[in-house]
Amino acid sequence: MVMDMGRDAGQDVVELAYRPTVKDFTAALRQRGRIGRAARRQKLVVVLAAVVFALEAAQALTGGGVHWFPLVWAPCFALLLVAAPWLQGRQFMKLAARNGVYRVTVSDAGVTVATDHSSSAVGWAAQPRYRETPEIFVTFSDDKNASCFTVLPKRGLADPADADRLREILDRHLTRA
Repeated sequence: MVMDMGRDAGQDVVELAYRPTVKDFTAALRQRGRIGRAARRQKLVVVLAAVVFALEAAQALTGGGVHWFPLVWAPCFALLLVAAPWLQGRQFMKLAARNGVYRVTVSDAGVTVATDHSSSAVGWAAQPRYRETPEIFVTFSDDKNASCFTVLPKRGLADPADADRLREILDRHLTRA
């Protein structure tokens, strides 16, 4: 598919071209973790694992019975949950890498993503909220776990001033999460 990146150039259109990275997906998943219900449960599990570890370690240090299972597995489990966004980001990257360069158009109609092998359009109603980090914008679906998202890396913008235009379009159509 050939896409004319300049055909819609105007005040209400912002275009990005980039190859996704693990860092993009990891940042998006971390942002999703700040708004999704499942991520809040994961944080609670990490805290509980830390408490179990601390209690077992205190008991072992005071001469009480040593239970090795929680002493070994509680920190491993907590570490796995903390590393989950990076691990998931690597898996997303494996899927995205085969698509080549991503060309994204953001306009008042929504977000259109075209790659070497596919294209898709996402209306604002499908992903009505967004978050911004220093490196990316990411839009999210409004279900309780924010299961669908679109990553818009700022490095894909042709001009750094386009970040302000992109933010204006997103603010006009979406709510900040």
